[in-house]
Amino acid sequence: MTTAQKAQKLLSLYEAPEILRVVNVWDVVSAKAIEALPETTALATAGHSIAATYGYPDGQIPREMMLDMIGRIAAATELPVSADLDDGYGDAGETTRRAIGVGVVGANIEDRLDPLADSVAKVQAIVAAGEAEGVPFVLNARTDAFVRANGRPVEESIADAIVRGRAFLEAGATCVFVPGVLNADVTAQLVDGIGRGKVSVIGLPGALTAAEYEALGIARISYGPTTQRVALTALQDVASSLYADGVIPEGTRALN
Repeated sequence: MTTAQKAQKLLSLYEAPEILRVVNVWDVVSAKAIEALPETTALATAGHSIAATYGYPDGQIPREMMLDMIGRIAAATELPVSADLDDGYGDAGETTRRAIGVGVVGANIEDRLDPLADSVAKVQAIVAAGEAEGVPFVLNARTDAFVRANGRPVEESIADAIVRGRAFLEAGATCVFVPGVLNADVTAQLVDGIGRGKVSVIGLPGALTAAEYEALGIARISYGPTTQRVALTALQDVASSLYADGVIPEGTRALN
């Protein structure tokens, strides 16, 4: 498929009645391992995990290094790839243009609770970049209304997410990503305020299942850096076993 066709495929997955489940990857081998599963329809990168791979704190990896890795992932698969592009690296339009250039067809880009007008302008720049490249770029516009709430009442975070989400959709975003541990009541309010099939969530410990979110009208669920943490936990556990004179577990698969 061409880049534009992959973008259209990703868009159709967002618009399908079934929730889009994406298990986040951080390098080529993790991408290939997830791609090999028959349930996988698209790939999504985790910015936190890619930064950690290179030894950077979340949000501090240089743009060039992030683009290099997401480009390697996109080149290694025929599936559509959506990338975590942090806050757009100071020029969200140019970052989007360059991401499209390495084969990426969608992205999460954070608002970090910047002034609403600035955040809307960022969304507009991203959408315009996709149009200029002839690619229907699938923007999962992220609002940090919950993760940067700083103790404010949850009702305020809900209201803020709805205002921002509606503005992002009006500016051309495909979906609105609201990370946080969202219970059924909060999720229902967000869907009612932003739109059914227009809200994306993250699966964290204590959150609902994908099926429960689907029933509430959520469009997409991803898992952020937790997939890498699970993999590293397994690595530490097997290393501890080997130090204790254990052996490599039977059934270990060759995935590279």
